[in-house]
Amino acid sequence: MFKQILVGVDGSDDSIKAAQLAGDLARQLGSHVIAVAAFDPIPDYLGEPFWEEAAAARLGKAQEILEQATEAIGEVPGGVETEMIEGRPADAILDVAENRKVDLIVMGARGNHALSGLLLGSQSHKVLNKAPCPVLIAR
Repeated sequence: MFKQILVGVDGSDDSIKAAQLAGDLARQLGSHVIAVAAFDPIPDYLGEPFWEEAAAARLGKAQEILEQATEAIGEVPGGVETEMIEGRPADAILDVAENRKVDLIVMGARGNHALSGLLLGSQSHKVLNKAPCPVLIAR
């Protein structure tokens, strides 16, 4: 039924719970998990070398969050994949869900302001309203 599970993560407690839940479901169902972290675009007006510094910081934080999520998911039969996407969190989640034809989206109820506000009320609301598949909210 749920062969591909997408989990949106931002490092918040709720998103880590969502990653754990996605892992538990994947182990029970033999599913593949895709963990997605989004980060705000870096303004062009920063210029060099500030742009490079900002990009490295945002990419580093997103990578750290994906590593935490992968650990929380654990080993699953279908494997775990990660995607780091520049853009608004809801848009990133919806794009991956549609392009990868996922069967279920798992998200935390509340997000973390530190990384683009992933999974805040407005973001989760947008995903709930526009998702091409069922959405499971973890708290």
